[in-house]
Amino acid sequence: MIRGLHGMFYSSQADELRAFLRDKMRLPFSDVGQGWLIFDVAEADIGVHPVEDPSHSGTHDLSFYCDDIEETVADMRSRGVEFDGEISDQGWGSVIKLTLPGGVKVQIYQPRYQKATRAKPAARTKKSVAARPAAAKSARRKPAPKSKKAPAKKAAGKLKKSAKRRR
Repeated sequence: MIRGLHGMFYSSQADELRAFLRDKMRLPFSDVGQGWLIFDVAEADIGVHPVEDPSHSGTHDLSFYCDDIEETVADMRSRGVEFDGEISDQGWGSVIKLTLPGGVKVQIYQPRYQKATRAKPAARTKKSVAARPAAAKSARRKPAPKSKKAPAKKAAGKLKKSAKRRR
């Protein structure tokens, strides 16, 4: 089962583009080492657009979407982002284009159409289904009284002493 969409930018200015996505667009990311940042977007969608000119067939376009394009553009401009023009009404939504480091062209848009909501995934096993009511029930219980055990530092010290005795 497909769980998401992964995309890749190819750029002659990879470090600058990564910094732009991290600092200017404020996308959450994982640092996987050696300068590679993998950005995480909470949602993705894919559309298929017909073309009249056969030379456009097989091409693709990458867009970022938002809930409030005016606010998003103002916020990004406050961080020094320059756009390739102004916001325009395309009928299906409001759009603004920009060129990212390395010449990567993208657009940001605010759709006019209603995006589908995602259904919650079904439970995978009977055990996890049975565990839900118990977890909900335990969440309503009063908290357990505080333990009178020794603080963690003292317990760690006791472990060190017993290890020395064994040597």
